[in-house]
This record gives sequence, structure tokens and C-alpha cells, in this order.
Amino acid sequence: MKPFIVYYSYSGITRRLAEDIALITDGELRELKPERPYSFSYNTAVKEAREEIEKGYCPPLIQIQGAEAIKNAELIFIGSPNWLKTFAPPVRSFLRTVDLSGKTIIPFCTHGGGGFGRMIEDYKKECKHSIIKDGIALKGDYSFDELKAWLDSNL
Repeated sequence: MKPFIVYYSYSGITRRLAEDIALITDGELRELKPERPYSFSYNTAVKEAREEIEKGYCPPLIQIQGAEAIKNAELIFIGSPNWLKTFAPPVRSFLRTVDLSGKTIIPFCTHGGGGFGRMIEDYKKECKHSIIKDGIALKGDYSFDELKAWLDSNL
């Protein structure tokens, strides 16, 4: 069975990582898009995200095409940039609207030096009935070979 790769990307860096995971694993790829996109200004987007994270806000998402396929997936990669040491609010929206009970979750993130921050703990809080693996946190300048080697040794 193919893995399911779900991700949110602000600048395209996490999208590239998600696409590479899909290429290597032959997985099904789905992007999370908030109904109201974050500002194009990075500093303004950080302020918007900080406010949402502090409030625990879950922004409404544009309907994911083919989301019903997640019901059949046993292995789900979930990706986000590291925003303030956790995943972006659209990922929280996804986690709170989809039943991932019994599924194996492999988190992935892109970061500028903070690794996962507290993401793994936050995934465990949001997905209490799922198996959360350690996952992979990569900087934006990762190499495809580095990712492939990690996937080959962890799947």
C-alpha cells in the first residue's frame, strides 16, 4: 500500500521535501492550504502564525482533493516548516479534522536550525491513538541522497 504524504508549505521548501518523499516512496501527495493564505511578507506571516499558534487556532482549510484515500493509508508522512518550535496551524487543522487512529505517522519538517523543536510532542498530543515515529527534520539545503538514505534505513 502506498504511503500518504500530507504537508503544509509557506515558501515551497517543505513542498520540495514532500515531493521528494513522494518520489522515493511512490506515495500519494496532498497539500494543505488554508482558506486565507498567510501574508506574502515573511515578517507579517510570522506575526500571523504566532498569534494563531498562541491561541491554538485551526485555520479552515481548502478541501483536499482525494483526501478520502487517507482512510486506506496505513503510513502517513505529515510535514510542515518549523514555526515557533511546532508545526504550522494548517497542520493542526488537518490533525483535528481527520481520524488517524491506528495509523503510523512519520513527521517531517524543514527548519533553519531548530530541528523539530517540540513538534514530536505536539504530534503525540494531537494523535493519541496513532503510532508516531521519530521522523526527519532537514534544513532547506538538504540533499536528495541524504533523504533517500534516511528513508531506505527507516522504512
